[in-house]
Amino acid sequence: MKEKITEHSIKLFEKKGFSETSIQDIVDSLGVTKGTFYYYFSSKEELLMDIHLGYIDELLARQEQILGDDMLSCKQQLFEIVFMLISSIKGKGSSAKIFFREMRNLSENRLAQIASKRDQFRLNVERVVRLGMEKGEFRSDLNAAIVTFGILGAANWSYQWFNPNGVSSDREVAQIFVEMILKGIQVD
Repeated sequence: MKEKITEHSIKLFEKKGFSETSIQDIVDSLGVTKGTFYYYFSSKEELLMDIHLGYIDELLARQEQILGDDMLSCKQQLFEIVFMLISSIKGKGSSAKIFFREMRNLSENRLAQIASKRDQFRLNVERVVRLGMEKGEFRSDLNAAIVTFGILGAANWSYQWFNPNGVSSDREVAQIFVEMILKGIQVD
């Protein structure tokens, strides 16, 4: 039942927004009582936090798998991370929207927990960029922190426009992004 509450809440939060969705809306969509909701969650904010943690923890776990693969070059790791972010829209697009759009509705303490996990994800990407610079896979004159923000900004914002059933596949979009990141768009 906890998973059903979460699933229905994600759909409602995506459609109506967190603030405009009441606990009554959630339980009505499931045909259960508020008591059922409160059995699993102490508040709507706790539910929102659960959604945030589920999203970022899964991304971090998948990122760790990519970073733990010693057979991948830094370029390949960068591609796999960007591909992971874009492909997650297929199954987790609504969660991504909630993650980025509704973060402002978390208390300061809960927001700090999420922010530290987001920072960890970002710093892991920055580490790939720095290592790629050291190994000569990427230009040595880059500002690794700014490049990382650019990569994540492009990939994370794709939840707003990327259509998994559209003309370009998630893999194609990731390839275009990484090629643009690595080579730019200027003709030499």
